[in-house]
Amino acid sequence: MGQKKDLTGSEKSKIVRYLAEACSSLKIAKLLKRDHRTIKRFIQNSQQGRKKRVEKPRRKITAHELRKVKRAAAKVPLATSLAIFQSCNITGVPKSTRCAILRDMAKVRKAERRPPLNKTHKLKRQDWAKKYLKTDFSKVLWTDEMRVSLDGPDGWARGWIGKGQRAPVPLRRQQGGGGVLVWAGIIKGELVGPFRVEDGVKLNSQSYCKFLEDTFFKQWYRKKSASFKKNMIFMQDNAPSHASKYSTAWLARKGLKEEKLMTWPPCSPDLNPIENLWSIIKCEIYKEGKQYTSLNSVWEAVVAAARNVDGEQIKTLTESMDGRLLSVLAKKGGYIGR
Repeated sequence: MGQKKDLTGSEKSKIVRYLAEACSSLKIAKLLKRDHRTIKRFIQNSQQGRKKRVEKPRRKITAHELRKVKRAAAKVPLATSLAIFQSCNITGVPKSTRCAILRDMAKVRKAERRPPLNKTHKLKRQDWAKKYLKTDFSKVLWTDEMRVSLDGPDGWARGWIGKGQRAPVPLRRQQGGGGVLVWAGIIKGELVGPFRVEDGVKLNSQSYCKFLEDTFFKQWYRKKSASFKKNMIFMQDNAPSHASKYSTAWLARKGLKEEKLMTWPPCSPDLNPIENLWSIIKCEIYKEGKQYTSLNSVWEAVVAAARNVDGEQIKTLTESMDGRLLSVLAKKGGYIGR
């Protein structure tokens, strides 16, 4: 005989309602056309409620060992409980006990994605905000590069998994993986690019300038009017290939110099609205755990995702700059939320 189905949520609700109407378990079984023993078992389990968790006694460690564990946890952030106890030469302690001891002095956290800002960084961010507070940001072209990999952004993705289903194992290539480097810009409600950096090219000052010449200047900038070029401000971060003397001189010959080339504060990806565009694109190309088998396929996905970003979304990002500057000043140069 096959296994009988468990009570459904609807049946359980009906049982509770019938009990409230003073129906007997036998009558409920007849009404629901279920076995009387199944109904009785459900009623008994519901009445018993949850059993209290019995705390098992921890294995005791000495006060001296406890001090060693505390020092080790502070010395090596993000280490596992096993690594911390092994560094103290404390063996034979089960994982549950190790974690219970560490919970009294530490907490489980992920690594910070952004480096801490020192005093100089904060002062430069404040100076930058004050300098550009009255700028018309609709005339600023915000640029940046992004690398997209075949396997996805990282190994920390989480999501709901149905009961009885196994979580998918993401593909991780030891060889033959890689990714594509993408450059783009946004200005007002317009997306410039994206443009693909040739595979295998490392962006130094010379290759960066050549890339801009072949893509940005030839395919987009030269089509703009003289008045547009006169008012446009070019923004780039402080990557070595961007901020070198070679690149600065080359951009100056293109007319992007002095006030037309925005100075950029250190450690400030949170101030560049194109970072939010990268997040939108990555969410789209990697949704539902999507992975890719070739560099061309992931590039095509980037192009398709970028094409789906409408002008209003881009305009929302570029118009957020006034608020970002005010937030930097309010936080005295600290990071702002993105």
